[in-house]
Formats: sequence, structure tokens, C-alpha cells
Amino acid sequence: MDDAERRKLLESASQGDENAVEALLRRYLPGLRAFIRLRSGPLVRARESSEDLAQSVCREVLQHIDRFQHGNETGFKHWLFTTAMRRIQNKHEYWKAQKRDAARDVPLDGGRSEGGNEALLTAYRSFSSPSQHAMANEELERIEAAFDELGDDEREVIALARIVGLSHKEIGEKMGKSEGAARVALHRALIKLAERLDEG
Repeated sequence: MDDAERRKLLESASQGDENAVEALLRRYLPGLRAFIRLRSGPLVRARESSEDLAQSVCREVLQHIDRFQHGNETGFKHWLFTTAMRRIQNKHEYWKAQKRDAARDVPLDGGRSEGGNEALLTAYRSFSSPSQHAMANEELERIEAAFDELGDDEREVIALARIVGLSHKEIGEKMGKSEGAARVALHRALIKLAERLDEG
């Protein structure tokens, strides 16, 4: 899709064109699923299918087309991934609720039973080196475990930069940092993640 086609699609989506929104969702679905798995953390990831969560986010976006007022790609991505983050937070609260003992639940199969692990690894490659590209479920688990060891801000800055695709300036605005501070935070977080991956 060239820039002109993408702009036309975004303009149509901002005017409530459901087909345009569906086309955009298909475009971002692999990144959305990767974002959901990484930002869910081990508690939600073990108990919720990232595919199901991604589909529910897409349904919510389609049901609320009227909320998309920004006819540009950054605006759409912000809307989509903010919706996903809200859904993840809700699931986390659900599993942490006082009367639920999530530790006694039988977790899902760590993502191995879900389709599309190839797409997840493709998304994860944006922050792991070529030597870490083994196409195996163990690799997914290794990357996710290393990601889980990072601080929340570190996880957020990597996800926003490498999965959502925001610029340093946009990341800074979202995280309350200057563009330079966002760049430094991303650099440091990626170094820390690489160290965790090398240890694994």
C-alpha cells in the first residue's frame, strides 16, 4: 500500500467507512497481537488467548467507528493500541480480583496452541538480533520472559517504538518525556532487553 492509498483509507475510516476500518485492522493485526502478548504479562498471557483479545479489540474498534476523528495513521494506531491496552488492563484486574485465585487456574499452553507464531516472531524481530531468530515456540517464550523482566516504562517504550511504530517525539508525548529523553529511554531499554536475552 503506497502513501496515497493509505491516506485515502485513513480518511475513509475517519468518516465512518466500516470497510476502511476493517482494512486498517487487517493491516495492523500482526502487530496488535504481538503488542497484546508482550504487554499482557505472564498472568494474562497464560490465561487469555492473544488472538481472542486482538479480535475483541477489533470488534470494539468497529463498534465505535465514530470515535476515530484523526484522519492519520498515528491517530489510528494510538486509538487501536490504547483500546488494546485498556482491554489488557481489564483482563489483568479480572484475574487479580480478590475472590479469584489465579494461581490455581490451569494456564493456556503458553501460546503454542495459537496460530500465527511466525507473525509474532516477525514482530519480535524488531528488537532482537538475527542470532535470536530461531523459529520455535521456545523462542517466543524466551523473548516474552526477557520482556517481562523489564520495568513497565521499559516495556512500554519498546512496544510503542518497535510494535506500534511511534516516533521518538510521539513516544515522548505519550510518556510525558522530551523527544531526546524518549530516544535515550528506548536505547537503554533495548540494551537491557538484549542483555536479558543473552542471559537466557
